[in-house]
Amino acid sequence: MDATQQQGSRGIKPVDWLLAGGLTAIGVLLMLENIQMPDTEVQQAIAEGSMVHGTSSHSFWMIPVFVLATVPVLWWRRSILAVTGVSVAVLALHDVLFGWVTRCGAGLPLAFVLTFLGALTVKRTKAWIVCGLNVVLTGLVLVVDATTGPSVILLAVPVVVIVFAVGLAARHRSVLNQELANREAELRQLRDERAALDVADDRARLSQQLDGLLQDRLGELTTAAESADGLPPAEAKAVLESIESGSRQTLDDMREIVGLLRGDDLALAPSPTVAHLDTLLARLRTAHSRLTVTGDPRALPATVELSAFRIVEHLITALADQAGAPIEVAVRFEADALEIRVNGQVGESADLKAAVARAKERARLLGGSLEVKVSKGRAGAVAYLPVVG
Repeated sequence: MDATQQQGSRGIKPVDWLLAGGLTAIGVLLMLENIQMPDTEVQQAIAEGSMVHGTSSHSFWMIPVFVLATVPVLWWRRSILAVTGVSVAVLALHDVLFGWVTRCGAGLPLAFVLTFLGALTVKRTKAWIVCGLNVVLTGLVLVVDATTGPSVILLAVPVVVIVFAVGLAARHRSVLNQELANREAELRQLRDERAALDVADDRARLSQQLDGLLQDRLGELTTAAESADGLPPAEAKAVLESIESGSRQTLDDMREIVGLLRGDDLALAPSPTVAHLDTLLARLRTAHSRLTVTGDPRALPATVELSAFRIVEHLITALADQAGAPIEVAVRFEADALEIRVNGQVGESADLKAAVARAKERARLLGGSLEVKVSKGRAGAVAYLPVVG
């Protein structure tokens, strides 16, 4: 997580309370044990080999001083470097004030946690500084530790380095996942922009075609009307009938072109149809997708076929954001309508609202409808497209 990414997450979160609370609780219990353990029991532990040195203090004050090293973990999101520095300073003070006591049971987990968080959340230079400070912190924990003694430093420092390497690997993976999500979002945007440009270009072409058609047909009708002047009634009637027939044909052609403009059914290349949904599902990242077709499968008007494909495409693009989640698409051919059902898991980063808006616009263009319900992280969409003729 870079500094810019961390800006929105610097507040104290519930997991931070658990982390700081857990480390503090361990420290308090360990310090209480130091306070309450009598010297005779310490000497017996030394004789048995479970301790290496007698305790120098039984002061109650070792509890609040140690707590000063763990409570700042609450603010690690604001500055892990400052939190680590505070912990180092407090443990150094603890060593000076209380000497030989047992600290390893709480101090080492503190060092390991701060090392991992530093590697995970800050850039490489600061991360290495945090790692170095935690090596110092590990030394301060063990140098006058009554249970382990300073010899364990040689074993603990490599563990700190390993924890640091694990944190760096986790950070690298997190950055790669974020970059992948950003690129997928950019690709979606580019795809939508390209589709919009294609639509605009084809609308312009169709508009020119409509204008040319009107100019040609009006010219023909004008010429025919002028030629009827002075003709015998029978011939004039035939000319008028031809004008009427030509006018009807012109209106039919205009309706067809206007329908293309309104329905975005642009036939430059073969338009995708319901039959192409299998291919669409096969391109998804999710490994589990299923297409079910029921009713009386048949060729539908091009506008219905294209809109059905686009509706499914918009919806599963959002649902497929959750890699590995199953997606189910069911298409039912009815006598006067096409029913489409899409069900799948909604990912945290899925832009379902935008996808539904685009799909609803497609359905409305044909006088159809689209309803979407989201419950417990799953989305179910039902679209009805009327089929005329």
